[in-house]
Amino acid sequence: MSEHRDPSAPGRLRVTLRRSTIGRLAAHKACVTGLGLRRIGHSRVLLDTPEIRGMIRRVAYLLELEEV
Repeated sequence: MSEHRDPSAPGRLRVTLRRSTIGRLAAHKACVTGLGLRRIGHSRVLLDTPEIRGMIRRVAYLLELEEV
């Protein structure tokens, strides 16, 4: 069975927390929490929207990103 996806629908991103948030700015901790990440190694699959991309950009030094 092939997967049919609407080309106008946003893609998906797998975001993984790779570094600790201890000692980071409160705004950066809030972005990590907003992405739904709780601990090092925790991954989430999120929609590829401008809002999510902005949060990822702010804390990119803590994350690993993969397009799904």
